[in-house]
Amino acid sequence: MKVHLLAYTPQPEKLIAAAAKNCYSSTDIDGILDGLTEEKTESFLHMLTDIGHESPIEHASFSFAIEGVSRSLLAQITRHRMASFSVQSQRYVKERGFEYVVPPEIADIPEAQALFEKAMDDDQQTYEALTAKLFDKHFKVLCDEGLAEKQARSQAEKKAIEDARYVLPNACATRIVMTANARSLQNFFRLRCCARAQWEIRALAEEMYKLVYAVAPVLFSKSGPPCVDGDCTEGKMSCGHALEVRAHYETLRSTLHG
Repeated sequence: MKVHLLAYTPQPEKLIAAAAKNCYSSTDIDGILDGLTEEKTESFLHMLTDIGHESPIEHASFSFAIEGVSRSLLAQITRHRMASFSVQSQRYVKERGFEYVVPPEIADIPEAQALFEKAMDDDQQTYEALTAKLFDKHFKVLCDEGLAEKQARSQAEKKAIEDARYVLPNACATRIVMTANARSLQNFFRLRCCARAQWEIRALAEEMYKLVYAVAPVLFSKSGPPCVDGDCTEGKMSCGHALEVRAHYETLRSTLHG
């Protein structure tokens, strides 16, 4: 898994503080940034958190490039509707020797990993065989319709792989560009940094958290799983390790913030 912070709103914390200032003062827009020192900005951000006024937080956004995650993760992360996604297409990009993600629990058992790898190899062979058969069919039809050979080959391959992709597994690796505003990210971290989240998306969420915390530590000072700065929200389904989770995030934050 690789995660990069591609871009983010310049001075995200100051922007959010300005939006909050607009809500709570009579200052006109010409002076909306005046007096927003580091201390005043931090004060505004803490106030928003304390009173639960979250809409100003939406003005800052962050864009990530994500690689080496599975299609299984893709199905989970795109359930977060307040974000924008651009995903590598299996319709337009042929999967030649596709990479895949091996769950750690499978990797821990040599026999299980061998079975898993065989399944991936079988899927690749089936995908290639289907692609070849579909290509032959479409190529003939397109040539019979009078299309030039070069164009016929290009269109036939596209038509072939868009149907052959149906045999590709959830483990198949993909690439994502994701953009979300800070409020949506805070919600994402509450849900996906939790120990009860599935292992792959939890690992991704923590990598994303580290990247945004490094550039906006006040804004994300109380982000992460709910138990880090409050009570566990999982009820009877709690993992029971709140103390360990808190210690982990305290260490993480102190390392990132120097």
